[in-house]
Amino acid sequence: MNSDHEPESASPGRTERVAALRPGYRADLADGPDRFFEPRRTTCPWCGSARLTTRLRTTDLLQHKPGRFVLDRCGDCRHTFQNPRLSVAGLEFYYRDFYDGLGEKQLGNTFASRGRMYEQRAAALLPFVSSPKNWLDVGTGHGHFCESAATVHPGTVFDGLDFTDGAELAERAGRVERGYRGSFPELAGELAGSYDVVSMFHYLEHSTEPPRELEAAHRVIRPGGHLLIEVPDPDSRYARLLGRWWLPWLQPQHLHFVPVGNLRRRLTELGFTVLAEQHAEPHDPVDLLAAVWLALDAAAPRDDLPWLPARPDALRRTLRAATLIAGIPALLLGTLLDRFAVRPLSHRLGLSNAYRLVARRD
Repeated sequence: MNSDHEPESASPGRTERVAALRPGYRADLADGPDRFFEPRRTTCPWCGSARLTTRLRTTDLLQHKPGRFVLDRCGDCRHTFQNPRLSVAGLEFYYRDFYDGLGEKQLGNTFASRGRMYEQRAAALLPFVSSPKNWLDVGTGHGHFCESAATVHPGTVFDGLDFTDGAELAERAGRVERGYRGSFPELAGELAGSYDVVSMFHYLEHSTEPPRELEAAHRVIRPGGHLLIEVPDPDSRYARLLGRWWLPWLQPQHLHFVPVGNLRRRLTELGFTVLAEQHAEPHDPVDLLAAVWLALDAAAPRDDLPWLPARPDALRRTLRAATLIAGIPALLLGTLLDRFAVRPLSHRLGLSNAYRLVARRD
């Protein structure tokens, strides 16, 4: 598993880019990270219950930006959510240089390499409809899912929507016919009744208000059309066993974790019929590998990053390299266990890290 930031030797211009970004990050952090959070909630955003308990406390284990993050769990509906939640300024700060900027190349390469997974996601619709006319992928990023899904549904026109410029880049690259940039709930009015299929693959957990996203989907899908949703499963046993090292927690980007029963009920209330619930199929066999990598990455001194006060010296870089090399056996063991021991039994053991629903708009 690779770091979210390339080593300096891999990118000759990276040192200069980091140096240019450092003054901006220093200014952002001058008063500390508290301004990046909204006031703490005292009730569940899903059901309104006041029975909240702390489920997880952690830090930013991927970018290592300053700040501490708390996930609370509702004692009534079991919804898990970030509390206090990132503010608009916080979302901008913690997303910056993750999907774009310094992180864009690596994340783009990662997403581009997952064609087989995207095809499998697209194939989940085949038992219910074989040739939808048009499909909107919400949270499309750079449109790599749409590019792969077109091989499964060759007669379908794919559009993409994202709140970053990724959707526009996807349109220019020819991965989508039309790329919409903005908020899905805000764009739903102009797209009402326009699509046979809407997909949200690992998108809903990023939303500040998941119920509004579901309402937007209902508005955009034609009667008889279909909705595909895939999200991390907060009821996975890995979420408890691995604690803060469970990759799908992905703090601070992931704001909400919806148990499958909650999502099924909300979809039914909106006027959908849930046709399929899948757990084994969407499981991504990386949990142990990712946990080992996150632990090694947290223990080893970091690469040069613009939100850190100074560049690491030669000794710190040597110590980091030595730590990562020493961890190679654990990384290999994690990979083997993920793929060959856990994957075939993931659902039976309750270890699936995601679930997928296919629903029809009535």
